Amino acid sequence: MSGEELRRLAWQCRRGMLELDELLGAFLEREYPALDEELKGVFRQFLQEGDTDLFTWLFEAPAQAPERYASLVARIRGAGASSC
Repeated sequence: MSGEELRRLAWQCRRGMLELDELLGAFLEREYPALDEELKGVFRQFLQEGDTDLFTWLFEAPAQAPERYASLVARIRGAGASSC
């Protein structure tokens, strides 16, 4: 994984909502490097979704996340809980 890729993803993790910025940034820093290539691709797709959807899936109603994101949402939420 290149430094350029991480910089690009870090920029995409900046969403304009503090909660999303912190959770996604922490996940990128701590968990993303260890993901397999398939889950890294899912994360990159996830970042293309709208802020309202991401907030809903990560904070309000994780069960509403599309099936393709279900395991990723659980991992991101778990990473956020461990940083508290």
